[in-house]
Amino acid sequence: MDDIDKKIVRILQKNARASLKSIADNTFLSSPAVSSRIEKLEREKVITGYHASVDPVKLGYHIIAFVSLEVSPMDKIQFYEHMKSVPNVLECNCVTGDYSMLIKVAFPSTMELDVFIGRLQKYGKTSTQIVFSAPVEPRGVDVMAEMGEKE
Repeated sequence: MDDIDKKIVRILQKNARASLKSIADNTFLSSPAVSSRIEKLEREKVITGYHASVDPVKLGYHIIAFVSLEVSPMDKIQFYEHMKSVPNVLECNCVTGDYSMLIKVAFPSTMELDVFIGRLQKYGKTSTQIVFSAPVEPRGVDVMAEMGEKE
């Protein structure tokens, strides 16, 4: 990945709907050249998808929480399949530390969160933290860091 590819990735992380013309203007390339580079970044799985960022509260999900879970290695495959089937699971990460899983979830209320945790406890011990605020919202990876540039 060269510096121009990194600029393209940075632009798309800020706005996945940026037009080819806009990206071309910012990278001093032609639109077809930008399109070709984006296709290459997609083929190489540098760009893995395009997403709309939404406000969960406005969609009725007032409770965002992180649930830590201790899962035995024998149960992981069944557990992963279960997590993929639960639409309230926003992320599920295998982590180090006292717990083996860190799960980010969204629910309309604490009652639904409580039911989810109750079902989750068949896999092992849990610890839950409910989010009050997010002073740093989810963001893309800083692809320009090694170039010595900041936004």
